[in-house]
Amino acid sequence: MKILITGGSGFVGSHLSRHLLAHGHEVTALGTRSEMAGPEHENFRYVSADATREGDWQRLVEDMDAAVNLAGRSIFTLWTDKVKKEIYDSRIETTRNLAAAIPEGKPFVLCSTSAVGLYGDRGDALLTEESDPGDDFLARLAIDWEKEALAAESKGARVALMRFGIVLERHGGAMEKMIPAFRAFVGGPLGDGSQWFPWIHLADIMAACRFLLETDSAQGPFNFTAPYPVRNRELARTLGQILKRPTVFRAPKFLLKTFGGEFGEVLLSSQRAVPERLTAEGYRFQYPDLETALHDIVNG
Repeated sequence: MKILITGGSGFVGSHLSRHLLAHGHEVTALGTRSEMAGPEHENFRYVSADATREGDWQRLVEDMDAAVNLAGRSIFTLWTDKVKKEIYDSRIETTRNLAAAIPEGKPFVLCSTSAVGLYGDRGDALLTEESDPGDDFLARLAIDWEKEALAAESKGARVALMRFGIVLERHGGAMEKMIPAFRAFVGGPLGDGSQWFPWIHLADIMAACRFLLETDSAQGPFNFTAPYPVRNRELARTLGQILKRPTVFRAPKFLLKTFGGEFGEVLLSSQRAVPERLTAEGYRFQYPDLETALHDIVNG
């Protein structure tokens, strides 16, 4: 299968390229960096382009069998109005341009990223793909993001929506910040730690994405979260035990909200999301429980 990855030079995209190549696919990674230290493989190429703008890069899609849409500005920063617009536009415009480039009537698969932030702050409610969306900034962003991707269905494409949880991996994402903090004896829960933490190991992100690409019946939304979500305090406790560090340091709610602003509130939000549709389709998680996942990340 010939696969285009938007956001191909990013954290998930760079790992996914190697994973797909290892399983016999041809990969074209698209990113905004002028160069990418990608895999040296005869079936890999990197193209530098700004996918938020129409351009020659869209011609690449005509030769593809599938696309994995990962592009988007990081949300892990202070949200000014300018930053929120960049977060929104980087996802909406890229997805719109990608869908527009898919040839009419050609068999094509689009796996497009979304996020469990779509559900908003939902406390202890168990969230499946059938659950109602929320109404905060991330929820409205995810709704619009998915709408742009689903526009490709009108051209005959099969569209699968990957609603990412928090991706866990040692050299990127949340763990890149958390492990050093815990090693320095300043790790602990956020707020009171009661909020649900919808996590997934990077290995399952990659394998589940390939599963959707290769499974003809897979379409619509899929929660990309491990089967057993945990509360934030359990995450802190388990990571502390593995690192042999105490977890008494807490980040108070008022500090997160005062210095983090709207994004600080997101860190305290709760999504008890489960991958009902992935498991129903037959996907088997490599890391279904948190302790096994964290042992692999810390000691692997």
